[in-house]
Amino acid sequence: DTMAKEKIEGCHVCTLVTPGEPQVLLGKDKAFTYDFVFDIDSEQQNIYQSCVHKLIEGCFEGYNATVFAYGQTGSGKTYTMGTGFDVSLSQQEHGIIPRAVHQLFEGIQTRRERAQETGIQAPEFKVSAQFLELYNEEILDLFDGARDPESRSRKSNIKIHEDGSGSIYTTGVTSRLVHSEEELLQCLKLGALSRTTASTQMNAQSSRSHAIFTIHVCQMRVCQQPQLVKNYKMDKKNPEYETLMAKFHFVDLAGSERLKRTGATGDRAREGISINCGLLALGNVISALGDQAKKGGHVPYRDSKLTRLLQDSLGGNSRTVMIACVSPSDRDFMETLNTLKYANRARNIKNKVVVNQDKTSQQISALRAEIARLQMELMEYKAGKRVACEDGSEGYSDLYQENAMLQRESDTLRLRVKAMQETIDHLNTRVTHLLANEVSNLLSKSSEGNEEIGALVQNYIREVEELRSKLLESEAMNESLRRQAARLSSRSTFPSSSLSPVPGHPPGSSPAPMSMEAEMTDVLPNFQADLADLTCEIEIKQKLIDELENSQRRLLMLKLQYEEKLILLQNKIRDTQLERDRVLQNLMSMENYTEEKANRIKQEYEKRLKEMNRDLLKLQAAQKEHARLLKNQGRYERELKKLQAEVNEMKKAKVALMRQMKEEQQRRKMVEAKRNREIAQLKKEQRRQEYQIRALESQKRQQELVLRRKTQEVTALRRLAKPMSDRVAGRVARWNQTPPATDSGAELSASTTASSSEPETSRSVSGLVRQWNNKNSAVGTAGRTSSFSKSARQKWQTLERRVMDIVMQRMTISNVEADMDRLIKKREELTAQQEALSHKREVLMADGEGPEAEDRLLQEINEDIEVLNANIDYINDSLSDCQATIVQIEETKDELDSVDTSVVISSCSLAEARHLLDHFLKASIDKSLQVAQKEAQIRLLEGQLRQTDVIGSSHNHMILDALREKAEYIPELQALIHNVQQENGYASTDEEPSEFSQMEPRLSAQMKAVSAEYLGPILDPTSSTKQQYITKSLASLTDIQEDGLSLVPGTLGLSLSLREPYHRDRASRTISLPVRGHTFPRQSRGYDTSPITRRKSYDRAYRPTDGYTPPSSPPLRTRNDRNVFSRLTSNQTQGSALDKSDDSDSSLSEVLRGVINPIGGVKGGRTAPLQCVSVAEGHSKPVLCVDATDELLFTGSKDRTCKMWNLVTGQEILTLKGHPNNVVSVKYCPSSCLVFSVSTSYIKVWDIRDSAKCVRTLTSSGQVVSGDACAGTTTRTITFAQGECQINQISLNPSGSVLYAAAGNTVRIWDLNRMQAMGKLTGHIGSVMCLTVGQSLLGKDQVITGSKDHYVKGTLGNVGPAHNFEPPHYDGIECLAVQGDVLFSGSRDNGIKKWDLEQQELTQQIPNAHKDWVCALAYVPGRPMLLSACRGGMLKVWNVDNFTPIGEVRGHDSPINAICTNSRQIFTASSDCRVKLWSYVPGLTPCLPRRVLAIKGRATSLP
Repeated sequence: DTMAKEKIEGCHVCTLVTPGEPQVLLGKDKAFTYDFVFDIDSEQQNIYQSCVHKLIEGCFEGYNATVFAYGQTGSGKTYTMGTGFDVSLSQQEHGIIPRAVHQLFEGIQTRRERAQETGIQAPEFKVSAQFLELYNEEILDLFDGARDPESRSRKSNIKIHEDGSGSIYTTGVTSRLVHSEEELLQCLKLGALSRTTASTQMNAQSSRSHAIFTIHVCQMRVCQQPQLVKNYKMDKKNPEYETLMAKFHFVDLAGSERLKRTGATGDRAREGISINCGLLALGNVISALGDQAKKGGHVPYRDSKLTRLLQDSLGGNSRTVMIACVSPSDRDFMETLNTLKYANRARNIKNKVVVNQDKTSQQISALRAEIARLQMELMEYKAGKRVACEDGSEGYSDLYQENAMLQRESDTLRLRVKAMQETIDHLNTRVTHLLANEVSNLLSKSSEGNEEIGALVQNYIREVEELRSKLLESEAMNESLRRQAARLSSRSTFPSSSLSPVPGHPPGSSPAPMSMEAEMTDVLPNFQADLADLTCEIEIKQKLIDELENSQRRLLMLKLQYEEKLILLQNKIRDTQLERDRVLQNLMSMENYTEEKANRIKQEYEKRLKEMNRDLLKLQAAQKEHARLLKNQGRYERELKKLQAEVNEMKKAKVALMRQMKEEQQRRKMVEAKRNREIAQLKKEQRRQEYQIRALESQKRQQELVLRRKTQEVTALRRLAKPMSDRVAGRVARWNQTPPATDSGAELSASTTASSSEPETSRSVSGLVRQWNNKNSAVGTAGRTSSFSKSARQKWQTLERRVMDIVMQRMTISNVEADMDRLIKKREELTAQQEALSHKREVLMADGEGPEAEDRLLQEINEDIEVLNANIDYINDSLSDCQATIVQIEETKDELDSVDTSVVISSCSLAEARHLLDHFLKASIDKSLQVAQKEAQIRLLEGQLRQTDVIGSSHNHMILDALREKAEYIPELQALIHNVQQENGYASTDEEPSEFSQMEPRLSAQMKAVSAEYLGPILDPTSSTKQQYITKSLASLTDIQEDGLSLVPGTLGLSLSLREPYHRDRASRTISLPVRGHTFPRQSRGYDTSPITRRKSYDRAYRPTDGYTPPSSPPLRTRNDRNVFSRLTSNQTQGSALDKSDDSDSSLSEVLRGVINPIGGVKGGRTAPLQCVSVAEGHSKPVLCVDATDELLFTGSKDRTCKMWNLVTGQEILTLKGHPNNVVSVKYCPSSCLVFSVSTSYIKVWDIRDSAKCVRTLTSSGQVVSGDACAGTTTRTITFAQGECQINQISLNPSGSVLYAAAGNTVRIWDLNRMQAMGKLTGHIGSVMCLTVGQSLLGKDQVITGSKDHYVKGTLGNVGPAHNFEPPHYDGIECLAVQGDVLFSGSRDNGIKKWDLEQQELTQQIPNAHKDWVCALAYVPGRPMLLSACRGGMLKVWNVDNFTPIGEVRGHDSPINAICTNSRQIFTASSDCRVKLWSYVPGLTPCLPRRVLAIKGRATSLP
């Protein structure tokens, strides 16, 4: 079991979890709160149960879910998610995914069993899985078995789409259908094995990609809807099904990482950058969703494929858990802090979760709900609650609304009646009691009363009171009925009278709103009272009708019953009589007939008959009564009809009344709306008046201010009119000379110093603002300007302070971080030492008891360990202090971020905002300038540092040479040199410069000591030849070593004399070698306004005058101040062509007819085998490009023309005009007789066979326009069309069929046979400055490009960059020359490099080939020689084979911009507006000493 790396390195825990709280403390006291927090010793089971268990349960109900783990490399994301599948893991250590898979299949089984138990159909489940990997922003399918694992870089064909509901889905992904837990885990293992992992310094098995494992669960189950319809029975044979879908994303993100921590390079570093890009996009999405201030803003899901895939999970339809994994080690403190802040933001995201049903299930449930609603509606129609109006719209019936109203009224009345009844009862009892007391008193007085009489009296009194109250009630009812009857009789006239217009007003008009309202308030209660009365009457009548109907029904029933009973009785009587007669007959016929018996029977029957007769009489009486009732029935029916008619009348009256009320209400609404409009109008008018008043007040204030200003001016003028002393006058003059610093707000110190040295202050932003303010004050708004500028100034100062605070905070944080890194490294070293000492001590102790020396050694070791422990403790304390500082700064940063700036900015007026913007612009320009200057200084110093070795080696070499020559005469010196060489292993015969660079610094010190001793006498004027030689060598040395690096002490006087310009001039004439700074003096930074003016100084062939004061210590190389950084980051359209641009020209310059004039060769003084034969003159501005055949010469210039010359006659043939800006490149194709000229973003194609017409225009974006696209441009244009960029150079392939153009940072390719774009080459970061095309062995075009990004790249055919030529130059590439397998590249770093194209490697290089930018390279026709030209106007010749210098000549006094050759001659184009024609003269040998030349441009060969 290996020990953790953190423990080995002695790291401490910097996190603490608060027990029982979801809170984590970082450092000493920075607390973060989350939904769940798990400490170091938490188990996987706890994490799963708390966070993921309920999400899986939700999947069964159709809810999507996502779990993603986030954190730095090595914080345990893959372990927590469980995608690592380590074989040695126990059951307890299983991660989230294996547990989730287990729970999913367990849940499926449980649901099936439960369905079987309840007897319903078991649900059907379909589980499928996808496993995607996001590697370098490409989506890879880990289940795709056919995929080649090595082809990671190939584009995948997986697409991400969004459906109508906004859900995300992918196409082209393998979905595996799985049926068991084991099968799914097996799939997961296979996918995990194909995943990209690699080792970094932070993690041996680091995930190099984001993995997204998705489980799709499709479930079909019986509908569980409640019964909506009462008579609807569930059909068990045909149950309804619903389909639920859910997807569960398990996302294992790759760790966020700092490259300096992981130590990644190459592919690992590229992967790290891609990972961080994805995580940054994820962070931006989380910020946009979680930040309350950004609510409703754009969420950048499309910035990365990761965020696009997780769009549902972030703020969409998914339940999401984010697990932030952090390292508790103090070494990862910053990463932990950032992760916790990231997770804190994610807490604020609110997702909108819905159940995912399939369309059919959704439709069924929607239809079911619709049926229930419609049935409810139908019942309402049947009950009369709803009615359909005339216009087809539906609404609630009047009856229903009235009913509701009446019910409410009835409830309130019932309550009142109840209360009143209780009151009456209470009063009755009280009155009874009082009266009874009174009577009993009277009786007691008369002394006749007893208790019974008292009780009787009390009862009577109670009865009397009750009857009285009933009487009052009936009288009140009677009165109200009488009133109703009176009102009903008078109602027939009411509607017409109520609708007549108000008296005193014509029908169209209306009285004043107040009277109208009063009338309304009167009329409305009347209507309501009438309505209430009518309703009451209708109720009473209805009750009467009901009673009458009931009594009629009862009457009929009685009648039927009586008739039945009557018939029964009559039948009974008849039967009894018959029976009596029969019995008598029987008795007669019987023998034992006795009188007595017969009498008894007779009496019995007679009794029965009497009873029956009695009954009969009763029934007859009832029948009479019935007859009477029947007579009354007619009367009742008449009454009933009358009452029904009355009820109908009343209902009609009620409907009319309600209609009237509705109309009244509408009318009232209209009146109210009209009044509201009038009120709004009045308010508007009032606001306008208030605004007017305010405007007038402000105007008045301004006038007062102006008046005050004027009075002050007048008083000041009066004061000036008085005479004043010279001293005072001088003081005032001085004040007037100093620019007012407070005029435009708060000017930064940097900008004031700059403006004092720059004459162009008025052109700066603040200058313009100041002019504008002054103009305003002259017009008369001075007071306002000064007052607002004061507040704006205060705001600017606040913001400036705030910006400074933020900068200081960030600086502090970065410094503290650096301290932490330093302390951690130190602690690692100390821990390693401690381990080593402990091991040593263990070994010593294991050896047993030794002699005293061994004991002493043990004691020493123990002491050392104690010291180390104390040191480690001190470092740990320092680390915790650093952590506390960072946390504190972060907290204050959060507080300040939310307050200051936003408050200041939100309180700004428009004028103040402009003011602040001006200041910000000015400040940013100043800061950018400072940064650029600093960068330039840094680059300069780096360059100097790199070359110090080379220069040191050449120094040593030169000193040795000088000493050797001197040693011929002084034997002691020879011995001394030999000793020095022996000591340092320096072989005198070895000329290899690589040896120099490996020499110890001691050697150069010894050399200087020796030379100081022995080189003194040489400078004595007596030995003139030697002196001249040494002077030459030293002059050339000063040339290289001009940065104040001390020379040999003995030669110091000479080197100083060379510094003075006029001495230098003399020296250069003596030596016949130009010295740096003579032709092109480098201006000091103080006087230098801008790179453009400096370039102009070159164009004008600037020469120093005697009054010129040189800088105290010029740098090693004359370089453009426009440093590499600013050139690289500047817009790619501004390439070298714009560097050469001249904006002073606004119209087409006058075009001159050119001529080639022959010139005689200058005898003597030639230092190269070149002779200028003739000069082509005709351009009015610098010539930037040149191309030639044996008969024709083509030149392009800043005068926006391209000229064609006849080399045979020496005359200009024609001028090609109409270019929008400088012609920066020109090429002629002899096979097609086409000329290509480049200006801004256009390539013009001229056919010189047909009167030089522009037949096509090619653009940088790849378009082909027939004819001249820029024919309309008469003035110089420096802007570009949308999507276009500057073309810097063009080149044709050897066959002339393909044109290559360097446009921006790409190379456009055109097929000239079909005149159409073929594509482009990419790969450079900076603008492509130059390109050349050679022929490869395979017959393909070999395109070589040089760029501002310092790199040279080579490509075969039209594919991407095949090769990066390493190492790069120190600055941008200006020119290239290729011949066969040899390529030369010249750069702004003054150096030339020689490359082997076959081996694709650097063979030789000369760092300081020229004293200025190398602007052009070409091969001497027919010879193995290379020509190079520089911005200083020098032309040098080199041997191609061994890259040694052959000679040099001053070609022009201005920069040479281009060189080209034909089979006989060499052509150089220069900024002096001329093109010189040179011939190679083989007999001429350079008149420079060989050694000097070798020092001037020694080639550094590479192994």
